[in-house]
Amino acid sequence: MEKLSLSVNTLFFFVLTFAGLYFASPFLIPLTLAAVLSMVFIRLCSFIESKGVSRGVASVLCIVLFVLSIGLVLGLLSIELSSLAENLDGMEKRIVSMLESLKSWINETIGIKKIDQQKAIDQGTKGKSGGMILSFAAGLMGILINTILVLVYMFLFLSMRSHIKKFILKLVPNKENADTTAVIHQTGKVSQKYLSGLAAMIGVLWVMYGIGFSIVGVESALFFAVLCGLLEIVPFIGNLTGTGLTVLAVMAQGGNSKMVIGVLVTYLLVQFIQTYILEPIIVGEQVNINPLFTIMAIVLGELIWGVAGMILAVPLLGMAKIICDSYPHLQPYGFLIGPENPRKPKTTILDYMKKLFGKK
Repeated sequence: MEKLSLSVNTLFFFVLTFAGLYFASPFLIPLTLAAVLSMVFIRLCSFIESKGVSRGVASVLCIVLFVLSIGLVLGLLSIELSSLAENLDGMEKRIVSMLESLKSWINETIGIKKIDQQKAIDQGTKGKSGGMILSFAAGLMGILINTILVLVYMFLFLSMRSHIKKFILKLVPNKENADTTAVIHQTGKVSQKYLSGLAAMIGVLWVMYGIGFSIVGVESALFFAVLCGLLEIVPFIGNLTGTGLTVLAVMAQGGNSKMVIGVLVTYLLVQFIQTYILEPIIVGEQVNINPLFTIMAIVLGELIWGVAGMILAVPLLGMAKIICDSYPHLQPYGFLIGPENPRKPKTTILDYMKKLFGKK
């Protein structure tokens, strides 16, 4: 009876937590994103500090490196997007032609005349253009403010990480300090290894998608390759979205059915290589979660925090599992979200490289 009462109280606590996460999302999203990203740079920051550089300067250098990496990707996308813009007129004509064909099909199949269809479209979009522009401007301003907040938070997390760790240790009895320190290190490693491995895998996906789309004959193949790779940040959903956008672009470019099939074959081939070769070698099994709860976490993350929640869902759930496994009252939940047949994490290519260079 006591165990049942404890389980009910724990579930009630989770419900209250999710409600708080939803209503506090404007504050928590940039804070959590910065915390997860700062974990990736802790090792690099410590390495720079070991060369005699102060912690503040080392933190700034890590932030600069992060900004340069993001800028490089955005610059690459903008270059490819400019080349894609040269074909926008032709793509627009093809889209209009496709819409006309769709209207004709609706007229012949359902019996709704083209004039009535156009009236419905005009009525639905009337007076919304100004609101869309304002919404876009507000969204752009929000992204800019959140980006600045993330960078500031990252700097503070990196420069104050020892202070934050001491605070966490003060929350537990002295006899549990060693166990708590181990949990802190393990949760940090989950984020480090998962995100660094994911970044390496995205780079490889760029190459594979770029080669595949170029062979198929997709215009601005590099742009769609980078797009498909970046969307891989969101498991399961991102790769389908990227491929769907590429197929639509190929159709708008006037591509035939063979080109569409070529894009789908490229997607299936890349997914096969990613699932059975790249993920075990590069990412490994650092986030030891079963597929059911991975999908549930992504859906719940999108419900609470939108796109940011989908990106953060997997690493946060991996860290939550480590915390659950470390405390007896929470171990049943750690067992539930873990794999059915747990295996020891494999040595990834990143771990191998660290050992190789470490020996030297």
